[in-house]
Amino acid sequence: MDLTPTPEQEAVRAECRAWLEANLPWEYGRGLPPQFDDLAEEFTFLRDWQARLAEGGWVAVTWPEAYGGRGAGPLTHYVVQEELARARAPELVGRIGINLVGPTLLAHGTDEQQQRWLPGIRTAGLVFCQLFSEPGAGSDLAAVATRAERVRGGWRLHGQKVWTSYAQFADHGLCLARTDPDAPKHRGISALVVDMAAEGVEVRPLTQVTGEAEFNEVFFDGAFVPDENLVGAEHDGWRVSSSTLTHERGTNPRQLVIHAQHLEELLRLALERGAYDDPRLQQRLSEAYVEVRLFQLHNWRSLSRLEHGRELGPEGSALKLYWSEMSQRLHQTALAVLGDAAPLWRGAAANPGDGAWQRAWLYYQASSIFAGTNEIQRNIIGERVLGLPREPKPAAER
Repeated sequence: MDLTPTPEQEAVRAECRAWLEANLPWEYGRGLPPQFDDLAEEFTFLRDWQARLAEGGWVAVTWPEAYGGRGAGPLTHYVVQEELARARAPELVGRIGINLVGPTLLAHGTDEQQQRWLPGIRTAGLVFCQLFSEPGAGSDLAAVATRAERVRGGWRLHGQKVWTSYAQFADHGLCLARTDPDAPKHRGISALVVDMAAEGVEVRPLTQVTGEAEFNEVFFDGAFVPDENLVGAEHDGWRVSSSTLTHERGTNPRQLVIHAQHLEELLRLALERGAYDDPRLQQRLSEAYVEVRLFQLHNWRSLSRLEHGRELGPEGSALKLYWSEMSQRLHQTALAVLGDAAPLWRGAAANPGDGAWQRAWLYYQASSIFAGTNEIQRNIIGERVLGLPREPKPAAER
């Protein structure tokens, strides 16, 4: 693993930093995105920001130049993400498209699909959601029950998805549906791009513990998907989805960017509130610093493998398992630093961050569930890394 940036990567870092200093809507490295009362207002703000960032050449830098990228390697992508974190830049509203759907289309999509969707994904002119999880198929995606019935010119979708981020704003969704109900569990599934405005698609927002409604239920009642929206081969959706999940769990540094920001804000908060005078908090703050740096090294290891043309295996599961539990510890430490202000919410007096820490603590309680539960990640590591045997099913379930 080589941690030394090349001269080319350092040049990209300097160029990115200069662009951000000139274009950020607040002070470089110190300002924070505004807190919006309305999710739609926040979505519009972030969509405009992604378009500006894409115009500057700082979105999807690993994509081919033909689709607006820079044709850069994974480590250059990491350098750009690191600079975005240092600048306190807003997140990409189209991160599902950039980090998950785009790489999947590059790996499995046709030339026509790539030309049709990738340019819009990069600029957030087209926003994608991920239609994988179902009420009975969360971590076990092979149990998907949504049906795609063959009709002339395409399929009719019937079923339900859940925990779909930004579905109420999305233009399209990458959907897993069962196209051969008689095939074995991991077969007979296809990956389809769904028009979220199509007749027969209904989106119902879900209010989360944070009070927001980023997640949604999505219902399909005969929604039509044309043949040209099949990604990969028919009945080969499990292999297509495996590419998507690999990127979700371990090959993009989004969570590292977020937690690098959280760490710096936490250390600043601790200094302002005199937390370093408490020996118990000193230890916890040191642990938070070390754990985020270890997370950085985990990312470097995965990205270094990709940079040298080596495929990722179960490293994504190990990385997801690590950062999700690390995040919960970091946010628990943040509430300890807040002290008496920890139970407060947005708008309360004497509440550092105006509720941002409390909201993040609530949000990351779900980190051990989303992108595959940690129990599933431990199973993957046990079976594929340690070679442990699977627990045999009871006779009644065979």
